[in-house]
Amino acid sequence: MASPKTVVIGFLGSQLDAGQGAGRWEKWRPTLSIVQHEDMAVQRFELLYSPQHRSLAELVAADVHTVSPETTVNLVEMPLKDPWDFGEVYAALYDWVRAYRFDTERERYWVHITTGTHVAQICMYLLAEARFIPGPLLQTSPPRKQKAGNPGSYALIDLDLSKYDQIAQRFERAHADAVSFLKAGIATQSPRFNALIDEVERVAVRSKAPVLLIGPTGAGKSHLARRMYELKKARHQLAGPFVEVNCATLRGDGAASALFGHKKGAYTGAQAERAGYLRSAHQGLLFLDEIGELGLDEQAMLLKAIEEKRFYPLGSDAEVESDFQLVAGTHRDLRAEVAAGRFRDDLFARINLWTYALPGLAERSEDIAPNIEHLLQLHARETGQVARFNVEARERYLRFARSAEACWRGNFRDLSASITRLATLAEGGRIGLELVEAEIERLRWLWRRQNEATQGRAEALLGPEAWAALDHFDQLQLDAVLAVCAKAPSLSEAGRQLFNVSRTQRSVVNDADRLRKYLGRYGLSWERVAGR
Repeated sequence: MASPKTVVIGFLGSQLDAGQGAGRWEKWRPTLSIVQHEDMAVQRFELLYSPQHRSLAELVAADVHTVSPETTVNLVEMPLKDPWDFGEVYAALYDWVRAYRFDTERERYWVHITTGTHVAQICMYLLAEARFIPGPLLQTSPPRKQKAGNPGSYALIDLDLSKYDQIAQRFERAHADAVSFLKAGIATQSPRFNALIDEVERVAVRSKAPVLLIGPTGAGKSHLARRMYELKKARHQLAGPFVEVNCATLRGDGAASALFGHKKGAYTGAQAERAGYLRSAHQGLLFLDEIGELGLDEQAMLLKAIEEKRFYPLGSDAEVESDFQLVAGTHRDLRAEVAAGRFRDDLFARINLWTYALPGLAERSEDIAPNIEHLLQLHARETGQVARFNVEARERYLRFARSAEACWRGNFRDLSASITRLATLAEGGRIGLELVEAEIERLRWLWRRQNEATQGRAEALLGPEAWAALDHFDQLQLDAVLAVCAKAPSLSEAGRQLFNVSRTQRSVVNDADRLRKYLGRYGLSWERVAGR
């Protein structure tokens, strides 16, 4: 099969291609230069021009024929009222391109972008990028020294990025670096957590919509929110500060003042104007942890601030503006809160576009080892003292840490405290078996005391008579179930933890329904058990 013929599509350069008399051959003219290259055989030239430049177009076509008799020049008149009007130029080019019969089997097409207005060049670029014109861009350049017959140079630019392995690899590396950044460089192994962080990275760099992080205390909601902020700021998507607020600490009239600010004299004790957290977060990221603890009035004000970027400080009749991105955190199931009337359904709908449930440490046993290494490295940087487990001690600690006995009630806070104690007490930087056994006993004592504090909940919920009517076996089982429910952020999550083995053997998994039915045997509901 014969090689395809070359067809060039480009605008007439009303200035660069101009010239009269014999002197025109002494200057570099980009359209003519294309056919002056000995290694470039052009079969046809689609030369676009405005009606007022008809005579110049005909002259350039004649000069092309003189230099390259085998090249056919098709003069394409393109009337444009304003060649700098993007909409008009793009529409005219689009219509012409859509009507043009491209024959990619027999011809190859090059899009000349050296001539024409900047608007025309941009439009040609967009049409080539979208593959409406199936070919690369052709960029011509003049010689360093003007000389008759010197065509200068040219370059072909293919906009099909799929062909550029290095570019694709750079995008992939950038994505991997961002994911690693969100994980603080920890080589986590949990498939569920890694998939979650992978999506969070894409959302963080592409969306300004609110993000809702759900998870138990110590699961890393605050840490992830800050890393999201730092990632966006590094990419120049945010210019303002990171503002973190624990809504559980906001109470009464002070809650609205802290969030939305107040005017001087707005209430007794308001001796000076206060900006408030929302205004302080302008152009930055606002992390509202435990958003479920806000009162209904504050929730209504927050909804307006999210949707309109405007709100009224307390005591003020003038609105203020603040354009911030919201990341919210909670350990509660906001769906249950909405059903109970404690959380506004319209606010929940607004912040529920991107919702991520962060698993607790007990659900990420694969990630305990890499997090231990990370914590030891942090300790070394902060104290200047390196600490390491010996082989036997490491195996013992990991065996306990991954077992059902280790509930990790405080999640990563418990793990961080544990590793800090071990690294601090390590003689000569060596964490041995004796030290590990002592730390395991300390953790058992800590969690046993916490469990004892929650004992009696089942009896209190059922009442003395119903409790006394149960076998001791049922009492122990119900106490254990309620302990899991107290820590889980939702009914579904509690069910996943309780039925972690049998759920894998079922064709239809409905952990929430199984747990709801179990509680129902004792006349208990999830809302009552979870205290929500």
